[in-house]
Amino acid sequence: SNVMVISESLAEEAGLTVGDTLTLPSADGTTDFTVVGRITSRSLPGVEEVYVPLAAAQSLFDQPGLVNTMEAVYRPEADRAVVEAAVQSRLGDGFKLGQLEAGTALLANMQVATIAINLFGVMALVMGGFIIFNTFRTVVAERRHDIGLLRSVGAARRTILALILTESVLQGVIGTAVGIVAGYLLILGFLGLLGSLYEQFLHFSIGGPVLRWPIFAAAIALGVGVTIVGAIAPALAASRVTPLEALRPATSEGYRRAAGRSGLVGVVLVILAMATLASGNAGLVTLGGVLFVLGLVLVAPALIDPIARLFGRLLVIAFAREGQIAQGNLVRQPGRAAVTASAMMVGLAILVAMVGVMTSITDGFLGYLDRSLGADYLFMPTSIILAGGNAGAGPELAAAIGTTSGIEAVTTLRLATTETGGKALQLVGIDPATYPAVSGLVFTAGDEATIYDGLAGGRAIVVNGIFAAQNQVKVGETLPLQTPEGVREYEVVGVGMDYLNAKLATAYVSQANLAQDFHQTADLLLMANRAAGADGQQVGAALTKVAAGYPAFTLFDSSSWRATQEEIFTQALVVFHMMLVFLAAPSLIALVNTLVINVLERTREIGMMRAVGATRRQVQRLILAESLLLAATGTAFGILAGLWLSYTLTSAMTAAGFPLPYYFPYVGILFTIAVGLLFGVLASLLPARQAAKLDIVTALRYE
Repeated sequence: SNVMVISESLAEEAGLTVGDTLTLPSADGTTDFTVVGRITSRSLPGVEEVYVPLAAAQSLFDQPGLVNTMEAVYRPEADRAVVEAAVQSRLGDGFKLGQLEAGTALLANMQVATIAINLFGVMALVMGGFIIFNTFRTVVAERRHDIGLLRSVGAARRTILALILTESVLQGVIGTAVGIVAGYLLILGFLGLLGSLYEQFLHFSIGGPVLRWPIFAAAIALGVGVTIVGAIAPALAASRVTPLEALRPATSEGYRRAAGRSGLVGVVLVILAMATLASGNAGLVTLGGVLFVLGLVLVAPALIDPIARLFGRLLVIAFAREGQIAQGNLVRQPGRAAVTASAMMVGLAILVAMVGVMTSITDGFLGYLDRSLGADYLFMPTSIILAGGNAGAGPELAAAIGTTSGIEAVTTLRLATTETGGKALQLVGIDPATYPAVSGLVFTAGDEATIYDGLAGGRAIVVNGIFAAQNQVKVGETLPLQTPEGVREYEVVGVGMDYLNAKLATAYVSQANLAQDFHQTADLLLMANRAAGADGQQVGAALTKVAAGYPAFTLFDSSSWRATQEEIFTQALVVFHMMLVFLAAPSLIALVNTLVINVLERTREIGMMRAVGATRRQVQRLILAESLLLAATGTAFGILAGLWLSYTLTSAMTAAGFPLPYYFPYVGILFTIAVGLLFGVLASLLPARQAAKLDIVTALRYE
């Protein structure tokens, strides 16, 4: 009876052959099986399949006489729809017809990771668009005289437009090619960092990068497309300039009027962004964050003058003469300064926002851990995800723990799956009497003082935030659940969540209802508290002996378990901070770009300064002062936008079913200020050196 067929991969990994014995965890502790065959089969990554007789499986999981899956094959001449209707009629509503659903927990984690990666990608594209726009805008301004000459000798507007757009296509192609190569190298780096995590928690190795043609098509379309989009506005502006306007020196009056109009639009967008917070809708709250950033971008040109004067006064303390000149140069070119500050704002805002969000997520989820898994001792299954193929234990394990000297209270978690309204739902069974004494859920709706009594009193259910948000479920509503006994109605008495099941649509019912309606009695996770005054070392040693008989579980004390989870967050933050560096780096490029063009445009002016006695060191200090002034302006906008974004994203996650406390990102602000000032110094090195090396005679002849 206790025989099995194993996969080739498991046989190779464990060194098994036909006739060997493999011991599996079971509800009674362990069960020995004899290997009688090998097949080439493997299910999800990191999960091995073994095949045993049905009776052995029922004994293994303490499900005597029960089945949870039946497979059938149609006859060749059968009508699929007719057969399905007949089978469903015979079986009743307690069974669902369809394909097997596997890997729900893994897919949920992958979806969360995909959303995070896509968010970084959108931010990177927005920042790249700002830099490209700034580049072409300054290039058009620098070539204003040349454009006027072309127009005066007969060049049509579409010729000017085509000229600039052609340049954008060429730059987009070159940049995309370099980006694809750099992206491939980044993939290799990230896979190297994530490999150990996958080995540790999913038990499989990551191969090399898998790149298909849609990935390259998307990269090319986005790379070239964003470059063209960033160049369209400067190209249109250049094509609309008349020959006389282009040959005449530019005035600032037109710019001030345009800045005033854009500033009013920006103020309206900021007000709308603030209003979205009251909606409580995750989509609207996220849209509000985007509107706030766009509003600041539009308001920036109107604020450049007062901000430049404010920081200019501070700059004069360190650079007495150069600071005044730098302030004048910034005010004289407010459009370019505003675009550069906006590009820096986006990059630095991401720093503040992401640090704030990650701090909120880390502290929030560790708070969930302390509340729902804060017991003194944890008997954890092999997979941290309860539905990850774990073998539960019978009541003997909980009884053995409860009778251990020095243990005050024990509680367990059990698991079942169901469906309501066509949506899959994971059910966690808790004991309403012992669970709140040892652990507890974090509630966002319902009266915590009466919720556990409600669970003990009838068919009551607590849903977690993600299920409530996705299905608009509220306290007091009734959910029809599919059970092996047919449809059963459960009343929602609260919305709450625990640490392990935050990312999956999960609900909590009493273990009595789970046994009655779903026939699930195996314990998948056990928690125990030590009695006051008990010796921790002695209790731990006694529990270790108990755990030895149940290899499906690992014994942790609360401090060591929390440490392992903090290590996971720390490793994830390493990858996260690397991504932040890549997102912030373009801000430095934008700043260098602006300063280099400033030096080119003011070549003759710098030559005159040198001719009347300015030293090379003074010219370098001038460029440094201007760079610091631009960096300070961008940093101020970035901190303001980042604070709002971090609060918005945290609010959006709360609205989406992940209630998180908002933590003010002090570290993020200090780090952003340091990065902003560092960028200001680094960005000035090349332009300052270039300006200081200008030959006086050559500079005076420059046109």
